[in-house]
Amino acid sequence: MAAGFDDSVFFATIREINTRLIAREFSCVELTRAFCDRLEKLGPRYNCLALSLREQAVRKAKEVDADLKKDRRRGPLQGVPFGAKDLLSYAGQPTTWGAAPFAGQVFDSDAAAIARLSKLGAVLTGKLSMIELAGAGGYRVAAASLQGPGLNPWDRSRWSGGSSSGSGSAVAAGLTPFALGSETSGSILAPSAMCNVTGLRPTYGLVSRAGAMALAWTMDKIGPMCRSADDCGIVLQAISGKDAEDPASAGKSFYYAPQFARPFAELTIGYAPTDWTDHVEPSAKAAFAQALEAFLSIGAKTKVVELPEFPVEAVAATIIAAEGSAAFESLIESGRVDKLADASQIAGLKAGVEIRAVDYLRAMRIRSMIRDAFPALFADVDVLLAPAWPGAAPTISAPLDQPPALATPASKARGLQDLIPASNLAGLPALCLPCGFADGLPLGVQLVSRPFNENTLLRFGTEFQSRTDWHKKRPAIS
Repeated sequence: MAAGFDDSVFFATIREINTRLIAREFSCVELTRAFCDRLEKLGPRYNCLALSLREQAVRKAKEVDADLKKDRRRGPLQGVPFGAKDLLSYAGQPTTWGAAPFAGQVFDSDAAAIARLSKLGAVLTGKLSMIELAGAGGYRVAAASLQGPGLNPWDRSRWSGGSSSGSGSAVAAGLTPFALGSETSGSILAPSAMCNVTGLRPTYGLVSRAGAMALAWTMDKIGPMCRSADDCGIVLQAISGKDAEDPASAGKSFYYAPQFARPFAELTIGYAPTDWTDHVEPSAKAAFAQALEAFLSIGAKTKVVELPEFPVEAVAATIIAAEGSAAFESLIESGRVDKLADASQIAGLKAGVEIRAVDYLRAMRIRSMIRDAFPALFADVDVLLAPAWPGAAPTISAPLDQPPALATPASKARGLQDLIPASNLAGLPALCLPCGFADGLPLGVQLVSRPFNENTLLRFGTEFQSRTDWHKKRPAIS
C-alpha cells in the first residue's frame, strides 16, 4: 500500500478526509490509489470485492485534483472514495447482481445514486459483493453469493450480513470510507449492526432507484453505510432528490440540517423494555442495557410502546416473493435460475410465480393497515428505538432460517418485534447505530421515524455518537 497512509486515513470520516485533501496533505490520486490497494488486497479476504475500478477511479481522482488546484469546491464528498453494492449499474463494467447468471451483464449508464455522488467529486473505487439477487426468493445460506459468503472483519468465521454483505465488510475493514447499500427488509440495518457500521435506510422514494436491480418495486430503497451518523447525512443529501427515471420517486430532496431539529427535551423516544431483555440473545443483554441507558440519558422524554399485532412477516414475505419472482420472470422461465448458488432460493423464486393474485392483494390490504397503524404510534413519540439485531452475527455455516436463541423464548410481550419488516412495509426511514459488543462481536440499535424525518434520526444519532465511542472501534486487521 502507498507509503504515508495508515488507519488515521482508512478509518477517517468523510469530513476528515475532505479536510486533509483541501489542506494538500495528500492528493486525491494518492488517496485513491491507497484505497484501491487496500480494497484489492483485503477485499478478497472478506469476499467483499466484486469488481475493482482502479483505472476509472484514478482518472476521476485526477479531475478532482485539477479542481482542488483551482479552488473549485464541490462540498465534503469531493475526493472521497466510496464503494457501491453490485446491484447498482456502472457504465461499461459488469453489474452482476451477485449471481452467476448475470456475471457478464453490462449497462451503458450509471445508476442515479452513483452519478449524483460522482457529480460532487466522490470517487467510486469498486463494486461490492451482495447476496445473489439481493435475496429474491429467500435464501438459507450465507454462501448465496457470486463471491462466496460475506465474511465479517471482526471474525471471519461469522457472517457480515445480507444482502449488503460486501458494503458492510468493506466499510468495517476500512477498505472504503462509505458504501451504498440497499434495503427491502433489513439489508442495510442487519449488516450495519453485525459489522459495527452506521447505516441509514431512507424513506421510500427519497433516493432514486434508477439503474438499480429491482427486487420488490414497492419496497426497495438505496441508502448509505458509513462510519458515523454525520457521514450518513452528508451522503443522503447527495443522493436524494426527485428523478423522473424512477416512477416511485417521491419528488423530494433532503437537506442535512440536524442542528435545526427540536431540542431533545421536546422529543419523545418510544421503546419497549421487553425488547432489551427478552428478545435479545443472553450474551448481548448487558451491552444492550448499557446502550439503552445511554440513549435514555440524552434528555428526551420516553414512552413505552408496542406494535399492533399483525402477520407482518407473512405479509412482507408474500409481497417480496410475488414481486421478486415477477422481476425475475425471464430468469425463471429460461431455466437459468438453476445456476444460483442456493437451492432454497431457486425453489423460492419458482414458487413465487405461483402466488395467486388474491393472496398478493390480501397482503397489500393488510400492508395498508400496518402502514396506517404507524401514525397513531408517532402521535405520541418522535422515534422508535429497538435492537437492530438480537445479538452477534451468526456463523457462516449456520442456517439463516434458524431463529436465534433469545433470552426469554416464551415471552409473550410484543414490544417492537417485527419493527424491521413493518417499517419497511410502511416505507419509513431508519438509522442503525453501533452500540456495543457481545463475545467480541458488534451489536447495533435501530431508530425509526416518520416519513421524511431523517434529520430527527440523524440528530439522535450524532448526539448518541458524541456520547459513546462504539462506532469508532476497529477490527484487528493484520
